[in-house]
Amino acid sequence: MKTLEAALAWCPFPDAATAREIANQLLAEKLIACANLFPVIESVFEWEGETSSATEAVALLKTSAEKLDELVARLGELHPYDIPAIVAWRCDAAHPLTLQWLDTTLGTPRIA
Repeated sequence: MKTLEAALAWCPFPDAATAREIANQLLAEKLIACANLFPVIESVFEWEGETSSATEAVALLKTSAEKLDELVARLGELHPYDIPAIVAWRCDAAHPLTLQWLDTTLGTPRIA
């Protein structure tokens, strides 16, 4: 049986309401099992040759490695920014009960 691997995605949004709305959509589509929302962060960045800063909200999205590419693509479709900052990675380690929860929540089919 193929073992489920955990994965995470990190993405800032213009505000907490937008982050929550998109997280709820991703939950409904079974692309994530959970979103941890950080309602207020300050981002300092370069944009169009200028250093800028903005208040944003951030979501840390929990998923499986199998769903990671689909999550990143769908998040890009739903995101309101022209160029959303979406970074994602497969996790090297996760607690067995966390993996079981991800598997159950996401309905990820196992290979026997």
